[in-house]
Amino acid sequence: QVQLVESGGGLVQAGGSLRLSCAASGRTFSSLNMGWFRQAPGKEREFVAGISWSGGTTHYADSVKDRFTISRENAKNTVYLQMNSLKPEDAAVYYCAANRDSYRNYAAQNEYDYWGQGTQVTVSS
Repeated sequence: QVQLVESGGGLVQAGGSLRLSCAASGRTFSSLNMGWFRQAPGKEREFVAGISWSGGTTHYADSVKDRFTISRENAKNTVYLQMNSLKPEDAAVYYCAANRDSYRNYAAQNEYDYWGQGTQVTVSS
């Protein structure tokens, strides 16, 4: 079993930055592929970014490419999402997710086995 706890959400003005963190426990973190998803009110949850267990491969949704950066520190059992140049449309609840085996589609929610409770990001215009 894996427990995931997100932190770092909050209110920020458009153009500002936030860094989300996701702390994992319960299983060897370095063996997990990790992802960030988000869900805005009235919308479906969507993929934001993913990172392989080694950190050697990253993926991004087109909407956040060049603005967001996913990274991980296996020694700290933590994955991060650095969000820059935030836009009002980035406002959502952000979820951290973990995949314990290899996946075919890093952007598919059903590929992930464990989920955090989410952290709210609000962007004012």
